[in-house]
Amino acid sequence: MVSSGNTTATGRTAFESLLLRDRWLIGGALAATIVLCWAWIVPMAVDMYGEMDGSSAWMMTRHWDFTHLTLLFAMWVVMMAGMMLPSAAPTLLLYAGVIRKSPEGGRVQAHVYAFAGGYLLIWTAFSLAATVLQRVLAQTLLLSPMMEIRAGWFASALLIIAGIYQFTPFKRTCLESCRSPAAFIAQHWQRGVTGGFRLGVTHGLYCLGCCWALMLLLFVGGVMNLWWIAALTIFVLVEKVAPLGVQGGKLSGFLIIAMGIFNLVKQYYR
Repeated sequence: MVSSGNTTATGRTAFESLLLRDRWLIGGALAATIVLCWAWIVPMAVDMYGEMDGSSAWMMTRHWDFTHLTLLFAMWVVMMAGMMLPSAAPTLLLYAGVIRKSPEGGRVQAHVYAFAGGYLLIWTAFSLAATVLQRVLAQTLLLSPMMEIRAGWFASALLIIAGIYQFTPFKRTCLESCRSPAAFIAQHWQRGVTGGFRLGVTHGLYCLGCCWALMLLLFVGGVMNLWWIAALTIFVLVEKVAPLGVQGGKLSGFLIIAMGIFNLVKQYYR
């Protein structure tokens, strides 16, 4: 390949080559993280509804000591990372492009990893809360050993709450922030690697505000129900990146509420 000045024979400048390299490196790291998360989730979920003598065997313990609680917490952390990172990818990649064009362009990867770390910190905090909630539900016998809600009324309540939340102004504000990464970065921009971390925390908070009620529906369909996990992951991704995601989110609100009411009526006439 022959180059002239800073431009290659293909018309790609050195700067454009750096951007392309960053996209590959950051995109590759992001994809690898997501794949590794699902590589742990899928075998565990399959074993959970199978023989339960493999990677999910530890869940059947009668004594929830520190080791088992740590494993449960780790399960939630990995599951949240695997479910939420795909929808955060556009913001991460856009942030990388912005950093490359800034005076701090020589440390793109450090900034992006700091951003991702701040984002995942929020979902790690959610995972801790979900772990505590799961143990409380299990101890009050509202959650079965298969990590599914036993009480139909409680499952209906979670569905109706999640459906109603789809229509709230707070949900709309958080969703708009997640759907507009350029506007979010411009509005909350902070310099430096620590600024990137704080930016990631802020984005994580908006994302949590957008999705916390949906994530609680894991208790309805089964925390380790692979089809339920995949469905929620796809739903969150579509809601955040699809052209009609906002309208679809409102439609889904009606459907989720209808599911909750149907489940409640079914329990009443059982």
